[in-house]
Amino acid sequence: MPLAAIIPAAKADVEVREMPAAPMEPGSVLLDTLFSEVCGTDVHLQQGRLEGVPYPLLPGHVSVGRVKQVADNGGKSPVRDVDGNLVSVGDVVTFLDVHETCGHCWYCLVARTSTRCPSRKVYGITYGADDGMLGGWCEEVYLKPGVKIIPLPKTLKPERLIAGGCALPTAIHAIDRAEIRLGDCVAVQGSGPVGLNAAILARLSGAQKVILLDTRENRLAVGKGLGIDETICLESSDKDHAADQVRALTGGRGVDVTIECTGAPPAVPAGMQMTRDGGRYVIVGHYTDGGTIPLNPHVDINRKHLEVRGCWGSDFSHFYRMVHVLDRFGDEVPGGGWDQIVSRTFGLGEMNEALAAVESGSLVKALVQPNA
Repeated sequence: MPLAAIIPAAKADVEVREMPAAPMEPGSVLLDTLFSEVCGTDVHLQQGRLEGVPYPLLPGHVSVGRVKQVADNGGKSPVRDVDGNLVSVGDVVTFLDVHETCGHCWYCLVARTSTRCPSRKVYGITYGADDGMLGGWCEEVYLKPGVKIIPLPKTLKPERLIAGGCALPTAIHAIDRAEIRLGDCVAVQGSGPVGLNAAILARLSGAQKVILLDTRENRLAVGKGLGIDETICLESSDKDHAADQVRALTGGRGVDVTIECTGAPPAVPAGMQMTRDGGRYVIVGHYTDGGTIPLNPHVDINRKHLEVRGCWGSDFSHFYRMVHVLDRFGDEVPGGGWDQIVSRTFGLGEMNEALAAVESGSLVKALVQPNA
């Protein structure tokens, strides 16, 4: 029976358990897991900071694996990937962790915002361990019928795919929302995986200057290695002066675009202040409720003619583009690109250590290798 790392309840330590064999419904696929990841969301899940989580939980929402079994589709069309090719045993694939968006509701059809579909389910987050092997912290991953499968190009290593992980499609969504133009100056608040990916993508989008801000020098050092133009390490004494430091680097005006990737409420008014009049401010880091902040609508938004845009999750287009961005630009980003974001790879028996390291910020990106 496959082994999995399970969060049994909120604020409980991870346990390694055996999982029952997959039911292999018609049209389903079974993967041998090559890599999954530990992200900030997994820390929040372990801490009980998200509502409606179906504990016990099998985390790991973005994963890559090798096809082990493809179930007969009951005489219907065989299982195909997004490119229309047959899914075969031995293929190395990833899949959209978001499943069961309906395609029929107002959000899907009118707003074209499938990330808000009320039927939306997510591997490793809103499916529980009792639902089966629907998370990547397991030796096998079961792809339910209808899960959208993406083949990895033969030139893309599975490790690099997970180095991008869930942070990269989220950052692609944020870059879309930011509408970065050639020659823009861009500030990115936070140099965790989402922030580093947003900074990389801002450079690839033609920004003339990218400024990365954080309180952790070890993460900013990764940003420097990735070729980011300017990094600002904010000590507790100078957090209130972050906007002044950014304006000093941009002729006193501020940046054209700021992308918030911290999840820290006080970063929001500071980000608004470092953005130029008529600029754009994108909030992507607040996946959990970190609390409220005071702000002045007249000074911070209206008089500045500031556009403030939220960015929630990602959809299939962002996920698909992630694969091909990594394949096309993976060797062109300085310093080895996405590979250097990875700090360490953990086995299933080390997941409590992995969560603690991600929470503390002592590492940037943690991979999971269930079959090591």
